[in-house]
Amino acid sequence: MPGTNARAMEKARDLPTDGLIFDLEDSVAPNAKEGARAQIAAALERGGYGRRECLLRVNGPGTPWHEDDLRFGAALSIDGVVLPKVEGARDVAASGAVLGAARAPAGLSLWCMMETPRAFLHAEAIAGASDRLAGFIIGTEDLAKDLGARARPDRLPFIASLGIALLAARSFGLAALDAVYPDFNDDDGFAAQCRQGRDLGFDGKTLIHPRQIAIANTLFAPEPREIEAARRLIAAFDAAQTAGQGIATLDGKMIERLHADAARRLLALAAEIAAREAR
Repeated sequence: MPGTNARAMEKARDLPTDGLIFDLEDSVAPNAKEGARAQIAAALERGGYGRRECLLRVNGPGTPWHEDDLRFGAALSIDGVVLPKVEGARDVAASGAVLGAARAPAGLSLWCMMETPRAFLHAEAIAGASDRLAGFIIGTEDLAKDLGARARPDRLPFIASLGIALLAARSFGLAALDAVYPDFNDDDGFAAQCRQGRDLGFDGKTLIHPRQIAIANTLFAPEPREIEAARRLIAAFDAAQTAGQGIATLDGKMIERLHADAARRLLALAAEIAAREAR
């Protein structure tokens, strides 16, 4: 949400989304940065965002607003700071140092936007650059520009980059959020990209319009058939363990602990979603 858009920040209090990004970067003109900070601070002071994770996207390293944005974020009641245009571990470490000097809470997380070729080439170093790091957010719009890539429904030009980012994120226990889909009137194209992102292993999708929320929530949530299959798998594995067996079989397939662990994670996600929807 642009930090200059008070209406969007007001409406966000009622949106069925997991997180909100208050933006100071690309959506805010250079002469509006100061005013955007004031509007974001006022919106957060009013509160009402419930369990939604509130993040602040600052201006990137090397810009005249970067460090002031970080110091501003350190004093807000937010969950994390989004760093755009990250290209190496040094960007993350330097930003973390500014937050530390500004006495940011220890629990204030950092999220790195992976959106340039150099970022993906340095993904492993970035992922291990700070204890504050919570996850990666993919940005394919800038990546497409830098690569000179053509837009394709299958995102073939970005598959290598998406895979590298996921490998690095998972190696360090980080979350990974898929890129935005800019055509918010194209429900079919957006749904297809959500399915692809979920199949690749992303935890969720970043969105630019409220109408995209319902589709993303549906397609990134476990399906009823997946939940039932997970329950059956865990039951079969637990029964085998009780019988002193290291593996189990179900529907003609071998089941090991790794499959049971994945099934338990899916059930935990489904339970969390159900708990949030009940509130």
